[in-house]
Amino acid sequence: MPIDAARALAAAPRTGEVSWTAKDVLLYHLGIGAGIPATDPGELRYTLETRLHVLPSFATVAGAGVPGVIGALSVPGVEVDLANVLHGGQSLTLHRPLPAEGTATTTGRITAVYDKGRAAVLVMRTEAADADGPLWTDEARVHVRGEGGWGGDRGPSARRGAPAGEPDRTVERTVREDQALLYRLSGDRNPLHADPGFAARAGFERPVLHGLCTYGMTLKAVVDTLLGGDVTRVRAYAARFAGVVYPGETLRIRMWHGDGEVRVAVGAVERGDAPVLADTAVAHS
Repeated sequence: MPIDAARALAAAPRTGEVSWTAKDVLLYHLGIGAGIPATDPGELRYTLETRLHVLPSFATVAGAGVPGVIGALSVPGVEVDLANVLHGGQSLTLHRPLPAEGTATTTGRITAVYDKGRAAVLVMRTEAADADGPLWTDEARVHVRGEGGWGGDRGPSARRGAPAGEPDRTVERTVREDQALLYRLSGDRNPLHADPGFAARAGFERPVLHGLCTYGMTLKAVVDTLLGGDVTRVRAYAARFAGVVYPGETLRIRMWHGDGEVRVAVGAVERGDAPVLADTAVAHS
């Protein structure tokens, strides 16, 4: 079996260093659709270095997204075909607001390997800290098709179920045709998001948008719509990637605002609101 669960779990944590500049933050923000309209004061918080506020989901690409998903696939005991790999979910806990420029030490390790029958799920946890202390903790859930069935632990259910009642707010966000090409410059160069031939081999009609791009677009919509544009109010953010997005589609983002938490569901408008993000929540102050 290409995934040796015991070996992956026993692997020593990997420590590295990541650095980023305001240019990296600006590129990330543009990659998730910031800057429309270009002169809107709310958008300039994301696109102008003299006013720059860092959307917390930038943590998933800081230092080109290492370790994250790529880190999970390079752990001893994990040898898989990239065409069978999908990002299944992402959670992020913020310990304090992210600086526009910085250097952090990251420590990452596989914390779980689940046997889902027809697939395996790897859970990669990364902790980041700088000279002033902890910055963020994130967990990437990596879904590997065709690698399950060894009789291992299926793991807990990540599903919370849909929120009750009508959403408090609904917004739509258009995914540009070139958005995956721009977003990949922040670090994830998986050909699934750019190469039609590779996408076809992976079972898709054409290249798909990065799940983490949808993740960032959704968080920005929540911050701008319900949190007054204040990125520092975000405390944690988790989502399950329930389906793919194709560049050129429209995201319908539905939000339910509770006490200290926004529940979110995202669908692709052109495909009858086919689920894209599910079990999604933003905890805030």
